[in-house]
Amino acid sequence: MTTLIKTQDFISSIENALQFISYYHPRDFLKAMKRAYDIEQNPAAKNAIAQILVNSKMCAQGHRPLCQDTGAVTCFVYIGMDVRFEGDMTVQEMVDEGARRAYCSAVNPLRKSVLRDPIGERVNTKDNTPTVVHIQMVHGSEVKVAIAAKGGGSENKTHMKMLNPSDSVVDYVLSEIPHMGAGWCPPGILGIGIGGTPEKSAILAKEALNDPIDIQELIARGPVTAEEKLRVELYDKINRLGIGAQGVGGLTTVLDVKVKTYPCHAVSKATTIIPNCAATRHIDFELDGSGPAKFTPPSLDEYPDIQIGGADASVRKVNLDTVTKEEMATWKVGETLLLTGTILTGRDAAHKRISDLVAAGKPMPDGVDFHNKFIYYVGPVPAVGDEVVGPAGPTTSTRMDKFVETMLSDKVGLYGMIGKSERGPEAIASIKKHKAVYLMATGGAAYLVSKAIKEAKLLAFEDLGMEAIRQYKVVDMPVTVAVDSTGESIHSIGPKIWSEKIKELNFKYV
Repeated sequence: MTTLIKTQDFISSIENALQFISYYHPRDFLKAMKRAYDIEQNPAAKNAIAQILVNSKMCAQGHRPLCQDTGAVTCFVYIGMDVRFEGDMTVQEMVDEGARRAYCSAVNPLRKSVLRDPIGERVNTKDNTPTVVHIQMVHGSEVKVAIAAKGGGSENKTHMKMLNPSDSVVDYVLSEIPHMGAGWCPPGILGIGIGGTPEKSAILAKEALNDPIDIQELIARGPVTAEEKLRVELYDKINRLGIGAQGVGGLTTVLDVKVKTYPCHAVSKATTIIPNCAATRHIDFELDGSGPAKFTPPSLDEYPDIQIGGADASVRKVNLDTVTKEEMATWKVGETLLLTGTILTGRDAAHKRISDLVAAGKPMPDGVDFHNKFIYYVGPVPAVGDEVVGPAGPTTSTRMDKFVETMLSDKVGLYGMIGKSERGPEAIASIKKHKAVYLMATGGAAYLVSKAIKEAKLLAFEDLGMEAIRQYKVVDMPVTVAVDSTGESIHSIGPKIWSEKIKELNFKYV
């Protein structure tokens, strides 16, 4: 018997799914993060996990995005051979239309990050389409969909290699994980695709990220297959690296490792690694012709009751409008600061324009003065209602490394930067040279961070949209000192310390 899937049912299901995952974490993720919080012994990592969990509950209550990077859409569609679609729209067109409606919602608008002409002008499509759709014909009379919205920070840490048949997948993965840094916002899930052809291994890795987190159940019953044994071994060995939440050092780097394999050529072993960040956004649904898919939100009782902040004597309050380099010199790596005052914003495109102005000997745009200020690497979600700004978490700082010397120079005059993930050697050398600092906000806590922003004003480069330069007035914005004025980096010393502590503690992962 043929099943008829109505066009609007399919489109509505895509739209509703993308809205749903923008503010609800999967239940398995919440459970795994609560376990990571409970066992964590590094205060900085524990605080980062706490912020992510508190942010998650706030988003569930407010129906606002978990992360300012609301991702690019990847959709796996498994079409039963006894299914017929109503109308003349292709599956790609229906997924795109659903995504368009979801991202352009007036109630919960999502940030549009997809650009056309990728090697040319790189112009925003303004509706986050086109999506990436993978279609497979299967037996049956239903349509099964696995859809995800994946941020650029984790996507950029993808690694692929054609291994020789005798090469160790474990050795390859362990060699790459330290180079991934913290830009993918750990703790998260690692998807590994092995076999097939190069592109097939990448699809397998991406598909694996949609599987439920079940590593604790697997450990409890014991691995049987080669894939299960690889999962358990990598889960153990990756966590023993001590990278930890946000890369600051700690007990949990990965919540799970997912592995999918496919038959391959006798002389090849294509292997792709794709991490999923702390803003894990994916969901599966089925359509059987009876109407659009229905999504049941987790109960607020399923969110852990965790408090952050409070009267912590170790937290230092900073007035950004009066801060001096002498004061900054007393800040130490790993210290928590609460920032109050004025900050400016800017990301990749804004930094490029600023750098070009400096190189050409031209002045800054009217109203823009970076002297003695901090810049926040952020591209916020559009505000709704009475919001000053939408979810506004940090973006990956390493992309701005090549601009750091210019930004800290006397011509521009920055005091420091706020972002997420590590800084490279060149950027750290500039920070040390200028006695500046680099501060880290928690990636994956965008809605929580936005509540510290009390005023927002556009200053320059309006045509860049989310990448424009803005001025924020913040009150008690929580950050961690990631690189101090001496060039000491938490992302360098933290994992080293905690990899040794894990040995000393004789900590058992499996």
